[in-house]
Amino acid sequence: MGTLLYARGVALDVCFDVLNLNEPKLVQSVHSEYIAAGCDAIETNTFGANRFKLGIHGLQGRVREINLRGAKLARDVRESMGRDVMVLGSIGPLGRYLAPLGSIEPAEARAAFHEQAEGLLEGGIDAFVIETFSDLTEMRLAVEAVRALTDLPILAEVAFTDEGVTFTGRTAAEVVRTLRELPIQAVGANCSVGSSVLYDILEQMVPEAGGLHVAIQPNAGLPSRVGERLMYLSSPIYMADYAARMIASGARLVGGCCGTTPQHIRAMREALDRLTPQRSAARVEPARRARVETAEPSGLATSAPPTLLQRRLDAGEFLVTVELDPPRGHNVEKLVQGAKLLKERGVEIVDINDGSLGRVRMSVLPTAMLVRDATGLDINMHFTCRDRNLMGIQADLLGAHAMDIRNILAMTGDPPRTGDYVNATAVFDVDAIGLMRVLAEMNRGLDATGTSIGEPPRSAWAWPSTRPARSRRARWSAFSPRSKRGRAGCRRSPSTISRCSSGSSRGRARPSPWSSGSCRSTPPATPSSCTTRCRVSRCPMWCGRA
Repeated sequence: MGTLLYARGVALDVCFDVLNLNEPKLVQSVHSEYIAAGCDAIETNTFGANRFKLGIHGLQGRVREINLRGAKLARDVRESMGRDVMVLGSIGPLGRYLAPLGSIEPAEARAAFHEQAEGLLEGGIDAFVIETFSDLTEMRLAVEAVRALTDLPILAEVAFTDEGVTFTGRTAAEVVRTLRELPIQAVGANCSVGSSVLYDILEQMVPEAGGLHVAIQPNAGLPSRVGERLMYLSSPIYMADYAARMIASGARLVGGCCGTTPQHIRAMREALDRLTPQRSAARVEPARRARVETAEPSGLATSAPPTLLQRRLDAGEFLVTVELDPPRGHNVEKLVQGAKLLKERGVEIVDINDGSLGRVRMSVLPTAMLVRDATGLDINMHFTCRDRNLMGIQADLLGAHAMDIRNILAMTGDPPRTGDYVNATAVFDVDAIGLMRVLAEMNRGLDATGTSIGEPPRSAWAWPSTRPARSRRARWSAFSPRSKRGRAGCRRSPSTISRCSSGSSRGRARPSPWSSGSCRSTPPATPSSCTTRCRVSRCPMWCGRA
């Protein structure tokens, strides 16, 4: 964590832990890179988040907040990446000597570890890693503080010098014999030195471990100053070779500490997968629908190939889609039979409506899935802003992509008063143009607030029903060629069509987008000032004014 934060411009004398609050996206970007590289576990950015180390920066009163936030940031990245990695709550030493060498009394140290562990637990970690300790008394106090709160697994790791002893002179065998008496699940070594020294440490630890698992996380070599930067010079291949040797010698968890980049982890992942190929094949690759015939994906990438619609548009080929309404009830047999007939006639893509005319029909996503699975047709799914708030919009879009529905027609949606439910309320957090912006951000791997959603879909095609999408891919708009107002006012060019709100996809004329009786803007809009290009959709006549 510290290595990548430093590489991204964070100064060495800055409190890395408070970045959980001040620069959460920066911290999450580090987590996401290591998960994408193949980690089975990541550590929270809380190594120094105890009252003594935070006190140096005047942050001793924010211990709980920083630890809780660190755990949640890691968990959120795990959810967005879609891989089942463990989140380990990192606890480091206090940075001050215990009495009698220093001034910290055992009770005070135990309280500090207890305070940090509470924040991590509240954030929802899966296990604790108490790491880089050299004083085994301090390690015991940390373990006791954690165990007083929870029975979650504890991994206890000690730092060694290049002579193979701790900074207090304890050998690896002595360390394991002492720590195995504590209520922990794994013991190991981390930091300080490179792979070759910790390999020798491992060989001393394994015979003494008894029922404990052994973990090894070396640095990427010893740091060297190159110009104004500290560099760790062990190569990914070097660390990967030692990772395989460590597993063969009895380690059950291998990783890296200072200087270990995602490239090192990726190489180690590949080395371990060669030892256990059946596990890697079952775990790394995401499930794929049997009906999609694609080449086997490489690595951990989850982006899908272009849809049929996208390929046709990229090639500039003419295509025809036929619009289908979901059923009024729950029986889709008639709809499916109609879609099959269309396929026999050469149709390759069908549009599925989303609550058109403000009437209740089956939800658009399950309808699209049922038609697609029954016929093999490519689906272009209408998606309206009327019935969903901004959170619901994004949740449904993510679900659609997960179910391989990736062609989206962005619609503002008919207001409820046009249908059977005149007293129903509409949401309209965004209109079709706002929905386009949401989709554009999601295709970049971000939600509407700029928070990462993991691997970008990169394949959702969308265009608004009110004006063309201003993108390098397509310029489309929907209007009614049958509407009287559509024929009269939307006959010149796509740019003219995009400014005209006169027609719907059902061939029904809409009222004028401006109405003095319904406009709630201050001052009230006039016909000349009203525009369909406003960003906020609050006007019941869709003029776009708040």
